[in-house]
Amino acid sequence: MQDTTQTVLFPNTFLKPVIAAFDQPHSSSDGGAILLRAADKSLGLTEAMVRHFVDPRQAGRVTHSIVDLLSQRVHLIACGYADCNDADRLADDPVQKLLLGRDPISGLRLASQPTLSRFENMAKARDLLMMAHGLADTVIAHHARRLGGHARLITIDLDPTDDPTHGAQQLSFFNGHYDSHCFLPVVGTLTFNDEVEPYVFTAVLRAGNAHATFGAEGILTRTIEKLRGEFGHDVRLRVRLDGGYATPRLLAYLEAVGVEYLVGFPGNSRLDKRIRRLMGRVRVLSKASGKTETLFGETRYATGSWKRKRRIVMKAEVTRLEGREARDNPRYVVTNMTDSPEAVYGVYRMRGEMENRIKELHHGLEMDRTSCASFRANQLRVLMTTAAFVLMQEMRRLLTGTDCERAQVTTVRERLMKMAGWVKQSTRRIILHLSEASGWSSAWIHLAAQLGTASG
Repeated sequence: MQDTTQTVLFPNTFLKPVIAAFDQPHSSSDGGAILLRAADKSLGLTEAMVRHFVDPRQAGRVTHSIVDLLSQRVHLIACGYADCNDADRLADDPVQKLLLGRDPISGLRLASQPTLSRFENMAKARDLLMMAHGLADTVIAHHARRLGGHARLITIDLDPTDDPTHGAQQLSFFNGHYDSHCFLPVVGTLTFNDEVEPYVFTAVLRAGNAHATFGAEGILTRTIEKLRGEFGHDVRLRVRLDGGYATPRLLAYLEAVGVEYLVGFPGNSRLDKRIRRLMGRVRVLSKASGKTETLFGETRYATGSWKRKRRIVMKAEVTRLEGREARDNPRYVVTNMTDSPEAVYGVYRMRGEMENRIKELHHGLEMDRTSCASFRANQLRVLMTTAAFVLMQEMRRLLTGTDCERAQVTTVRERLMKMAGWVKQSTRRIILHLSEASGWSSAWIHLAAQLGTASG
């Protein structure tokens, strides 16, 4: 690439000659990202995740601590640098150094790509387990503090997602449902009371051929225990799952631990007979209106492997989309809730918000950047991406009242973190100069204040 340090760019385009010069020292394109450190300190997230991490390195030869290595990767992922190779390009970035509490100008360079790769591959199974526990515990404890230890209802959602693989990664298998070789991570979220936002608290990487229920009981058992410990044993807990979880064992487990549950249930010939009359009525309604129509009903039903009958909520629907033929869309949910069928299905439909968080993890923070050969290294990458998302989600929560309150994480990054910043240092303080013309300065200042900014 041609050096444009003293090159006139597009001489016939602008009113006057424009010179591009890459000569501004101590500058960063991530000037607004100092909010990440404030969010991390507020939550205590990265420190909690590595509290029980066993560092196998010789102490006398250690340059970068484990918490610095984790924090560096989490901050880079949040800033849009999911590739570990990006660390080499940003090793002297003053804002990225500031995020680790280092002198932005004369401080130690950040860890290189080889150092970070060794970190990703040194984690043992116990390290990863404790990191996952640290992440989940931090999220639960934070929201317990936020809500004063009181919640009327907490909804736990678990949902698997596909993570396509393109190499020789350990435990990558062909999955017929997704028609690809992949991993099958499961993501967990918590929704408090009637809030819209579900908060991610865990993400566990699993083999590509794992059953939907694999690991679910372990995640739910520990999560239910922690929630009851933080909010009291009388807190109302609800578990919401898709159809892959509707196994006799898991349903019996949910009833044994005393939670409400809504689990999608795959249709079969027997249920199709029971919904037939309802489907007939809704077809008549849809034909008359020319629009999508829906009716709800319920039945008591037991498969051959169930020991007793359970309540099945039925949704009879005919969907009509412009330019397409009408299509029957029956759906079933097994539940122990006692609300009306329409209300129950309305609660189940809210799983869509959890699926939006998974999309943000994939497309906003590249959770599927699992290209390491080692399965454990890929699990660590998933945990680091989840930690970055937790920080971004907390920042978004604190943006309530601004025009960024419902922005996706990529939008929060572009508006509030991708700001050109010039770092200037005196003997007394560090000054970060941001653009006076920023269109989102009011939201940035609002968020900084929420994270504990002091004037002066």
